Amino acid sequence: MNQPAPRALIAEDEPLLAAALQQELLRAWPALQIVASVGDGLSAVQQALALRPDVLFLDIRMPGQNGLDAAVELADAWPSGQPFPALVFVTAYDQYAVQAFEAQAVDYLLKPVQAARLQKTVHKLQQALASRASPAMDLAATMAQLRHLLATPQPNPAAAPLTLIQASSGNQIHMLPVADVLYFEAADKYLRVLTASREFLIRTPLKELLAQLDPQVFWQIHRGIVVRASAITTVTRDEAGKLHLQLAGRAEKLPVSRLYAHLFKAM
Repeated sequence: MNQPAPRALIAEDEPLLAAALQQELLRAWPALQIVASVGDGLSAVQQALALRPDVLFLDIRMPGQNGLDAAVELADAWPSGQPFPALVFVTAYDQYAVQAFEAQAVDYLLKPVQAARLQKTVHKLQQALASRASPAMDLAATMAQLRHLLATPQPNPAAAPLTLIQASSGNQIHMLPVADVLYFEAADKYLRVLTASREFLIRTPLKELLAQLDPQVFWQIHRGIVVRASAITTVTRDEAGKLHLQLAGRAEKLPVSRLYAHLFKAM
C-alpha cells in the first residue's frame, strides 16, 4: 500500500521569500504537498491544527507571534494521539539558526534559502518522517526540543537577585517586595503581578523579568505564567488531560501547558 504524500505548511511573513521557498521545495521534493502558506504565527497555529501537516517551515521572526512561540502554542494545543509535525526553523539570523540546531530541531534554513542546503534538509525530513516513533514519544521529543530552545536565561551570578519591583495600581506606584509575589501573568502590553490580596501591573516583558528571578523559586508553567513554586498547593488533571494548579492565597486555577507538564511528573 502506497504511503500518502507528505504535506507541509509554510509560515513566512515575506511573500516573495515564501514563494521562493515553495519553488525550491517543488524542485527538491516533488512529492511534497504545500497545503498552506501563511504570514504570521497565529495563522500558522490555526492552519496547522486544521490541516495537520507533516512538516512545518516556521520563520523565526514574524509579526504578532514569532515562529518559536507559534511552535510552543501548537504543541500545547495539538491533539493527543496525532503525530506532531517535524519542525524546520527559517531565519535570517545566524544566532537563531545555531539555537535551533543545538535544540536538535529537525533542521534550520538561513535566508535566502540555498538549493544545496535545502536538499540536505529534505533528506533529514524524509528520514525523520520514515522513522517516526509513537505520537506520544514524538510530541515528548518536540517538547524537549522547544524547552531547550526557549530555556530561561540564567541570572547573572554577579548581580544581586531582584528583591523589589516598582509596580502600578491605579494611578499609584508601589514598591512591591518580590517575596510577596505569588505569580506573574502576561496580559497584552503589561505583566500582571499577583500577591495574595492585590494585583499590580508592570511593563517589563516576562522573558526579561525571568532573567532576574531565581529559577528555583519561580517556575514557568505556561508561556505567559510564572509562579512561586513554594506557593503551589494542588495540581489537578481535568477530563481532557490538561493540568491546572492552585496557589495558596489565590482562588483561581492556573493552566499548565504541555511544555512544562514535566515539572509535575507524579501527575
